[in-house]
Amino acid sequence: MATLLTQATLATMTDGYGLIEVGAVEIEAGRIRWIGQMCNLSAAQRALPSHDCGGRLVTPGLIDCHSHIVFGGHRAVEFEMRLNGASYEEIGRAGGGILSTVTATRAASEEELLASALTRADLMIAAGATTIEVKSGYGLTVADELKMLRVARQIAAHRPLRVVTTHLAAHAIPPEYKGRADAYIDEVAIPSLQAAQAEGLIDAVDAFCEGIAFSPDQVARLFRAAKALNLPIKLHAEQLSDLKGAVLAAGMGALSCDHVEYIGDDGVQAMARAGSVAVILPGAFYTLRETQMPPITAFRASGVPMAVATDFNPGSSPIASLPLAMNMACTLFRMTPLEALQGTTRHAARALGLTDRGTFAPGQLADLCIWDATHPAELSYRIGATPLHARIFGGRIDA
Repeated sequence: MATLLTQATLATMTDGYGLIEVGAVEIEAGRIRWIGQMCNLSAAQRALPSHDCGGRLVTPGLIDCHSHIVFGGHRAVEFEMRLNGASYEEIGRAGGGILSTVTATRAASEEELLASALTRADLMIAAGATTIEVKSGYGLTVADELKMLRVARQIAAHRPLRVVTTHLAAHAIPPEYKGRADAYIDEVAIPSLQAAQAEGLIDAVDAFCEGIAFSPDQVARLFRAAKALNLPIKLHAEQLSDLKGAVLAAGMGALSCDHVEYIGDDGVQAMARAGSVAVILPGAFYTLRETQMPPITAFRASGVPMAVATDFNPGSSPIASLPLAMNMACTLFRMTPLEALQGTTRHAARALGLTDRGTFAPGQLADLCIWDATHPAELSYRIGATPLHARIFGGRIDA
């Protein structure tokens, strides 16, 4: 049966905020059937079962288009060591860094990884997420990458979340392949990609193109294998330096380039031509105390859509809240509250290649958030407080 949300301030995200005051939303079969002002409701609609939003703000459900929530262990001790003056090298010698997460992830069972991932997913849900992307990349063997992806696929069976899974075996070079990155691509990254696709475990393919990870040539080889399997691609690009990864990825039709603090104008223009989304990740910038900001003004001027995500991971961005990431994007990078909300709704959907969510329109999924707020700017304005009143997932209120 159809249901109706009434007495709402709707941020449709179809034209700017697309605000509709004293609005209503008709929902049927888990999708939006009609939106508009209450004065335009038909007699038949007025007879439907309804939920009074009490004038609250209603937005599309938030979409976290970049996260790494399947992993073993934690890195809190490393965080403390860094604040006490330890260098990256010293932390690495003490067993810290990304490889400590790899060791813990390899040692964990699927059941253990799922239990910890669900705890993190609960935090994301509480902050308004209805769709999240989850990457592999802490296994770094064929078997362990597949283990991570199986766990990521299971999250949606246990929580009211839609989960998009991304293969990220080309995340780091494990100790057993030190100095042999080409062999790792050929023997682990590409075979795990092919095996994951055969099992139906992945929706996209990602890589880390950086001096401490993989070269553009190595990434290109992986992406050609992804293209042969008709899988979309995205890239951790220009986080620490400009290796022209964004130029490469955009030239191959990437959905997104993520981080992009050091991107040059050639990368910005390549993304604009390709329609690739710039995924802005202020949590890592904040945690690592970086100083090179992404070129927000250049993205604006060139018409590059900007998404905002948590980058939830154990080492550089232990953040579960999209509203907090929105506040950071505004405060640290001078994005506007409108850009931040677009970045966690319509542009985040685009970064994942999704067309059925992120805005209010007939036929879109009825994944919505009801906020204890009256204007969308409040979602970026508040620090450390999430004014979520209720989530609607597939047409059902689950708060």
